[in-house]
Amino acid sequence: MKHLLNLIKITIIIIALLLSNILLSQNVAEGGIFNGYSGGMMLHTGYLGGGEVIISNDNEFINVEGIPFGIGGALRFHFGKHLRLGTEGYTSTLNYGKNNSYMTISWGGLLADLHYDFNDIVFFLGGTLGFGSMKNITILSNIPDLLTEYNAIYQKYSIMVVAPFIGMEYAISSKIRLIVKADYVFDVLSKTSAFATGPRIYTGMMFFHTK
Repeated sequence: MKHLLNLIKITIIIIALLLSNILLSQNVAEGGIFNGYSGGMMLHTGYLGGGEVIISNDNEFINVEGIPFGIGGALRFHFGKHLRLGTEGYTSTLNYGKNNSYMTISWGGLLADLHYDFNDIVFFLGGTLGFGSMKNITILSNIPDLLTEYNAIYQKYSIMVVAPFIGMEYAISSKIRLIVKADYVFDVLSKTSAFATGPRIYTGMMFFHTK
């Protein structure tokens, strides 16, 4: 199963690179000039699963799954009719298990997307490639706050993130848009089985300074 997931990740990366090269060439041919920038903040939630923390040599494990919450933002530079290049970064925390265990990932990277305008509604799709870190604290028993916690597992790893996304913006005015997007964050390095992944849903507000 792990090898299949790695193959899927590699395939997505290759397809994304090929499509971005084709679409970038097309966009420049249509007049790829700088048309301004946009940026803003977003909150997110969703559902993550598939992670597990092994707690014994007998292959006992605790599932890492649940509803994450987080915050972050993006900055995009607009080129031509459809292309936007920029950067984004987020922090996301997932609580799991019976004893307030949690996983936190923080990541940021370079993004590229294509947008298509239909009056006040804009649809877009793209992806982000970046780096970050994952911290995972699994508490194995319910210990009072005033006692030292021995029965816990602490993990910290570097992650390399590939995150395809799709979304929609609604123009409140020429300068402000509401945004809703969904993504799926993959850890390409795959150093730990504790990394839980799945769809995240983002909502927020973007501010535009465009021609």
